[in-house]
This record gives sequence, structure tokens and C-alpha cells, in this order.
Amino acid sequence: MMNPVRNFVQILDKSDISNGVNKRDVKNLKKRYLIWFYKAAKEALDKIERKFTQVEIDRVILKELKKADKKVPIENLVQQFEDYITKKEQDGLSLKYENKKFKPHYVFLIKKLEAIEKAITVELGKDALKEIKLLYEIEMTERILRSTEH
Repeated sequence: MMNPVRNFVQILDKSDISNGVNKRDVKNLKKRYLIWFYKAAKEALDKIERKFTQVEIDRVILKELKKADKKVPIENLVQQFEDYITKKEQDGLSLKYENKKFKPHYVFLIKKLEAIEKAITVELGKDALKEIKLLYEIEMTERILRSTEH
């Protein structure tokens, strides 16, 4: 199976670019590409996995809402939230499973991310992988915090 990261790295290593460009510049190009590739793969996998983590948290919130003061009639809103949770879970299951087995696309995303993480470790080291994972989490959190509804 073709490994795009390895192919890209081999092209860089065999090309004249390293003869005319500072080795640090070449390493920075590789790092930027691996960061982009990690981000793209992680986002694709997170798009599926977050459905399940959100449902888990939603159920905790739902449990608390069901205990809410009965003097205020919120049953309809609680039911709507429960329906929303059910739909989210069904959406997640349809993205991840087919006939009670992982979908090939889901397995591919996992393997792709693992391969990218290995490439990062080989090219840049274990500390770089930790740094890239941290940068990703910071970016995703900042996106959430910057997000506004109009």
C-alpha cells in the first residue's frame, strides 16, 4: 500500500532541494507537512469519535435535567434533548460500524493516523509528536472559544 508520507519524504531526500536549501529549511518543510497531515487525519477521526464522547456527556446532563425542579415544566425540552442524544448516537454508530463491524473507512482513519504519528516520530522525534498533539489540542480548543453564533 502506498504511504504518502514516506513517498513525500523520499522525494524530498532524493531531490535537489536539499542541495540548494538549508537542511533546517528542509526539516521545517517536512515538519509543516507532517503537522498538516496529522491535523487532517486527526480531524477526520475526531469527527466520528466526538459523537460518542459527546453522547456520554450528554447523558450525564440529561440525568441531571430529569431531576430538575418539577415546578417548572421542562419535560418537552428534556424530551427534545433526549431525542437529540439518540440521533447523535445513531449518527455516530452509522459512521463507525456496518453490520456490527468497524467500517473500512474508520479502520483506515485509525491506521492512517498511526502511520502519520510514526512518521513524525521517525522524522522529528517523540518530543515533536508530543508537541504536535499539544498544538492540535490548543488549536481545537481555541476554535471552540472563538466560535460565536449570530
